[in-house]
Amino acid sequence: MKVLQRLQDTAGLPFPIVTIGNFDGLHLGHRAVLKLVKQRAQDLNGTVIVLTFDPHPLRVLAPEVELKFLSDPTEKLALLQEAGVDVVVRLPFTPQFAAQTPEEFMRDVLSKELGSKELYVGQNFRFGQGRRGTIETLLEAAPRLGFTVRAISPVVVNGVPVSSTRIRDLLQSGAVADAAAMLGRPYVLEGRVIRGDGRGGELGYPTANMLPPQGRVLPADGVYAAEVQLDAQLFPGVSYIGSRPTFGSGARLIEVHLLAGAQDLYEREIGVSFHARLREDMVFDSPAQLARQIAVDVGMTREVLRGLSPMHTRVSLR
Repeated sequence: MKVLQRLQDTAGLPFPIVTIGNFDGLHLGHRAVLKLVKQRAQDLNGTVIVLTFDPHPLRVLAPEVELKFLSDPTEKLALLQEAGVDVVVRLPFTPQFAAQTPEEFMRDVLSKELGSKELYVGQNFRFGQGRRGTIETLLEAAPRLGFTVRAISPVVVNGVPVSSTRIRDLLQSGAVADAAAMLGRPYVLEGRVIRGDGRGGELGYPTANMLPPQGRVLPADGVYAAEVQLDAQLFPGVSYIGSRPTFGSGARLIEVHLLAGAQDLYEREIGVSFHARLREDMVFDSPAQLARQIAVDVGMTREVLRGLSPMHTRVSLR
């Protein structure tokens, strides 16, 4: 997969079939669009092109809004490649770019520079200055600009249209299983293991600790049935997100206890997959009471993870 920063670098690509968006998290809705585009490109010997923007348009249009994302740029590119994209055009989103009229965007970007032959976008796609451009705008202009347009209906899961906004809301409420259903996979946060204060070990449940990744959506504080990816293996674990109020609130951390036994993970890069929220964060009267609750959490985690589809890299729960 090629990653380009300039429109002129797309010159000469065979039969460009284009889709546009931020593709945050690459959820089931995104995957449905990309599956159609990929099949069409295979039928016509065309090129699958994703047009996206950096920074996120809201960074320019509404800089006061605090943005949290479902994927970082590296993860997003890996997911796009996995989905069969041939070319990602990651355009700088500037005030000058945002000032383009819908007509200028269609004529100069989609037709002249990209040479689009077919365009696939969601039904609610908006573009151009003031978000004045709509699907109707595209359909009206496409014949004279030399491309066709297909508006894609949203994917619906459990009666709700899939969207990145909806997934963010689910994660921030702790509904990680519902978020996973819309993502098509568990939500994962990656980071480097840091030294903690050792309280988990004192309680009989040593943990690997990491700081929340900057700019990422963090599930609600609480305890989760989780898995830890280390190299090519998945280890079952109990994860905690919070500030440890039983010991006096501190910095918000992600902690995970491996059910298969302690490992020296300090300074290692790990990924934590969140499968189900077991409980909210709680304040306990004593460390002993907390340890008894962790034992319950471990038992619940084993039950949750036993219900997952088997994976050959997963370490035994026994």
